[in-house]
Amino acid sequence: MEEVAVTFLGAGDAFCSLGRNQAAYLVQGGGTTALLDCGATSLAALKRAGIPSDAIDAILISHLHGDHFAGLPFFFLEYVYQEPRRRPLRIAGPPGIEARVRDLFRAMYRDAAAQPLPYALEFVEMPPEAPLEVGGVRVEPFRVPHTEDDISLGLRLQLGARSLLYSGDTGWTEDLVRRSEGTDLFICECSFYESRFPFHLDYPRLAENHERFNTRRLILTHLGREVLARPGEVELELARDGLRIEI
Repeated sequence: MEEVAVTFLGAGDAFCSLGRNQAAYLVQGGGTTALLDCGATSLAALKRAGIPSDAIDAILISHLHGDHFAGLPFFFLEYVYQEPRRRPLRIAGPPGIEARVRDLFRAMYRDAAAQPLPYALEFVEMPPEAPLEVGGVRVEPFRVPHTEDDISLGLRLQLGARSLLYSGDTGWTEDLVRRSEGTDLFICECSFYESRFPFHLDYPRLAENHERFNTRRLILTHLGREVLARPGEVELELARDGLRIEI
C-alpha cells in the first residue's frame, strides 16, 4: 500500500506567531503532489524544505483570506523566471476563486499580470457538498463556519487508500466529528487557548472532543500565540514548520 507524505510548510496563523509560516501543507502520494492552502510564506517554506517548486501539480485553497491564498502570485512568477513551467497549474477553491486570485495578482504585480503566462492557469470551483477530483486527488468539500459572506471550506482528501481531513479555518461544528470518521490524518486548526470565538477553534474545546474524532492521527495547526505560550498545558500533538509525516 503506497504511503502518503504530508509536509507542514506553514503551521502558523495570519500573524506568523512566534515566527511560524502561514498555512501551507504539501501532500504527496498516489502519483500526485498537491499544495493544501498557500499563505504568503509558502514559496520560501517550500525552498527551505528543499522541495522543487515544479513538483506541484495542483493547489487547493480552503478559503480566500490572505494567509491562505496570498502566496499564489509568487508561484506564478516562480514558474516564469526561476522554474519555467509549461504544464497547466490547477487551482481549486471556493466559488469566486478565479476572480479573487486574478485581482490579487494584478494588485501585487500589475505589469506581470497583464502579460500572458507561458503555462495555463486552470481554476476549479469547489462548491460545498460536491465531491470532485483535482489533479488526481479525490476531494470532498464542505462548508465550515468561518466567514459570513464568502464560503470557507473544510476538505476531506482521498489519495489511493489514504484519507486526510483538513478543517481549514473554522469555528466548532459537529461536522468535524462526522467527517473525521475513518481518516488516517486530521489536520485541525487551533488558533486560541483562553479566547473563544464562533469562527476559530480553541484548544480547550478540541481537548474536550478529541476522543470523538475517529482518526488515526490528529495534528493541530494554524497555531496562535495563546497556544504557543502554553507548551506545558497542551497535550495534543502540535504541528511545526517543516514537520514531515507519512500516513
